[in-house]
Amino acid sequence: MAIKVTVTSTKGGVGKTTLTANLGGLLSDLGQRVLLIDADVQPTLSSYFPLERRADRGLSALITEARVDGVISRTNLPRLDIIVSDDPEGMLQNWILHTPDGRVRLKHLLAQFYARYDVILIDTQGAVGPLQDAAVLAADLLVSPIPPEILSAREFARGTVQMLDRLRPMAYLGAPLGPLRGLIYRMDRTIDARRIAQELRKEAYGPSKGAITILDVVIPNTVAYREAATARVPVHRWETQRSGPTQSARVAMLTLVHDLFPHLYDTTLVLEDLPLTEESGE
Repeated sequence: MAIKVTVTSTKGGVGKTTLTANLGGLLSDLGQRVLLIDADVQPTLSSYFPLERRADRGLSALITEARVDGVISRTNLPRLDIIVSDDPEGMLQNWILHTPDGRVRLKHLLAQFYARYDVILIDTQGAVGPLQDAAVLAADLLVSPIPPEILSAREFARGTVQMLDRLRPMAYLGAPLGPLRGLIYRMDRTIDARRIAQELRKEAYGPSKGAITILDVVIPNTVAYREAATARVPVHRWETQRSGPTQSARVAMLTLVHDLFPHLYDTTLVLEDLPLTEESGE
């Protein structure tokens, strides 16, 4: 059965889409069959990688019509497909809000893709709402990127945890919340960033304590992630090695995959076996 992972935060601009795309690209290169789902009104993930074939429909048809045929587009990466965002006016939010099973429908519909995919990755918008609720409730595992700056840290401690507490009763409708993994994201080498990261790891989150874990792996703040996004390639292909104390994108993303999917990741994998881009210079 496919593992369903939702990348979520109640704060915008923290790197959810970039993280979702790069996780999908790396998992597909590791041999996993991956389905990306763009559950954001702003369809950034839908155009992150070039599409070899674009389906006629997308997420709106999947949810509102329970339609699984004709909604999957194919990216230019092997084993990586996507259900694009096709709701520029935000009508899907109201549909979910006013439909009795709206918030849990996506979770149940995804069961029809289990035989075709190993991992389903869902990107979300950076605001609380019915569509974000549906994406969170559909997941087996939640990942929240947290830039180590004070506003993002406070929003994680407040907004994201409040969201989990609000949605926890949905377990009675067959949608229990998955555990949440906080990821220190875009970490720079300043003293303030290190202090905030340390505080995040020590902080107890009230009634949600035990449901949240701050991962040991840290994704550094380097230009490679922006360059790879501009080139529309996975960052592990773009930056294969790096001099100095900061981990290369390839090593950092492989470490993250190992932490999130230990049963999928072969720790004996030789890094050189992964594909490269021509731009990487390797």
